[in-house]
Amino acid sequence: MTEETSPSKSKTGARKRRQRRGGSDASTPPKVNPAVPGTLGGRYQPIPQNELPKLDGAIRHVLIETGLSEAPPIVIETITAHGGTLSDDGRICFSADLIDRFLAEYKRDWTLHGQAAEHDLLLSGQRVYLGTGGAAPQVVDLETGRYRDSTLQDLYDAARLCDTLDNVHFFSRSLVARDMPTSLLMDVNTAYAALSGTQKHVFTSITDPENVAPVAELCYLIAGSREAFEQRPFISLNINHVVPPLRYHAESIGVMAEAVKRGIPVHCNVFSQVGASTPVTLAGAIVQNTAESLAGMIFAWLINPDAKAIMGLRPMLTDLRTGGMSGGSGEQALVMAASAQMAGFYNLPNSCIAGATDSKLADAQSGYEKGSTVTMAALVGSNLVTQAAGMHAGLMAVAFESYVIDNDMLGGVMRSLSPFEVTDTTMATNMIDEIVRGEGHFLGHAETYKRMASDFLYPDLADRRSPAEWEEAGSKDIREVAKEKARQILATYFPSHIPAEVDAKIRDKFDIRLKRRDR
Repeated sequence: MTEETSPSKSKTGARKRRQRRGGSDASTPPKVNPAVPGTLGGRYQPIPQNELPKLDGAIRHVLIETGLSEAPPIVIETITAHGGTLSDDGRICFSADLIDRFLAEYKRDWTLHGQAAEHDLLLSGQRVYLGTGGAAPQVVDLETGRYRDSTLQDLYDAARLCDTLDNVHFFSRSLVARDMPTSLLMDVNTAYAALSGTQKHVFTSITDPENVAPVAELCYLIAGSREAFEQRPFISLNINHVVPPLRYHAESIGVMAEAVKRGIPVHCNVFSQVGASTPVTLAGAIVQNTAESLAGMIFAWLINPDAKAIMGLRPMLTDLRTGGMSGGSGEQALVMAASAQMAGFYNLPNSCIAGATDSKLADAQSGYEKGSTVTMAALVGSNLVTQAAGMHAGLMAVAFESYVIDNDMLGGVMRSLSPFEVTDTTMATNMIDEIVRGEGHFLGHAETYKRMASDFLYPDLADRRSPAEWEEAGSKDIREVAKEKARQILATYFPSHIPAEVDAKIRDKFDIRLKRRDR
C-alpha cells in the first residue's frame, strides 16, 4: 500500500471533498437512528423445522406424564379444577386438553408500556428488544474499579444511566439493593428506584406474596389510578416460579397469583444449570425448561384469562469441569437461541438471557462473549433479550462503564436485523452509470448525502479515527472513554418524570430510602 492510498490519507481526502461539497458536520442531515427497537428477527433458526414438533411432543409428555412436585394448594386446586390431576406420588399433571386450550385461547400481541409512550414494547411475533437484567449482588465501583456490595443508590444510578442509552430498550432490575434490611423495604424501594430512574419499561422482582399489594399501590399512584395502570402497565415481574427440576416454588407462585389479579404482567422464568438441574443435552434442557415455564403460564392464565404472561427460558451453561456457570460460551448462545425459537413455535411472547459474560471487566472477552450471545438471540427473534448490557462475572456484578460500551454493541446488533432493501433505487444502476462517466466517486452525490444520516449507525464510543488522531487525543481505550461518559451522565442527569406532588404522596405512604436530593 502506497502513502497515497493509505487509510489516513484517504480519510483526510474524503473529509476535504465533503467539506468542498457542503458535507461538513455543520450541514449534515438530521440524524436518524436506523437501529429500530422492535425490528423483526427470525432469520436464524438453529432447530430444523421438522424437529420442532418432536420437541413439542416431549414437552407435552413432561407436563402430562411426569408433572411437577411440591405444588402449593392454590396450584393443585386451580389445575385440577380445569382437567389436571394429582398423581399418587404428589405430582401435578396437566391434561392434553388444558394445554391445547391455553395455546388456543391465550391472548397474544400485547404491549409492555413505558411511562413514556415512546418506550412501549409491542410483544408480537419475532419483534426484538434488548435490555438489562441480572439481580447482581455486586457492582464494579466506577472510581476504584473494585468489586463491592450493591446498594439502592447503585440501582437508581443504573436506571438513570440506562434511561439515556438509545439502544437499551427496557430496564430490568440489574442490581440487588443489599442495604435494604427487610424484604418489604427491598421490594418497594427497588420498584421506586427503578421507576424514578427511567421512563422505560421496568422489570423487577417481589420476594413475598404480601409485598405485591404495596408495590401495585406504588404503581397505581404513579399511573394516577389502578385503571390507568392496567391500561398501560409500565412494570412487570420476573418470577422464578419453578425450582428445576420440575418443583414448584410456593412463594413465587403466590407472587404470580397476586400479580396477575392486579394487572401486573409476569415473566414465567426458569433459571437452570444445564447438566446439573437439567439433562446435559441441550435438547433435553429445552424440553424441561419449556415444560416448566408453560406450567407457570397456564396457571397465570387460569387465575386471570387476561393475564399478560411471558415465557422465560433460562437454561444456563455449566462448565462441567468446575461446576461454575459459563454464560459467555458458544453453547450458551446456541441453547438460548434455540429456546427463543421454541417459544416462537408456540407464538408466545418470550424472553431469554444473553450477554452474561464470564469476564470480570469491560475487556475483549466481555466484548466477544456479549456480541456473539446477544446477536444470536436477536437473530432468532427473541422478544426480550435480558442481561444484554452491563453484566459481568456470570451475572454476579454490574459495571456502569459497560452499560455505555454495550449500548454501542446493542445498536450494531439491532442494525444487523434490518431487512436488506433491494429496489431499483438501492441497486443504483443509473447512479453507477452517471458516476463512472463523471467524477469517479460517489461522495458528493445527493443520494450519498441524503442517506449518510439515515442508513448508517454511527457508534457513540467506538473509535474510528486514524491511529495518529487517536494518539494525539491521548490514546484512550474504550473503557476509559466509557467511564468518563458514565460519570458525566450520573453527575448531570436526574429524571423528573414523576411529578413532585406524586412523589410526595409516595413518600408519605411508603418508607422510601432513596434521598430526595438523589432524584
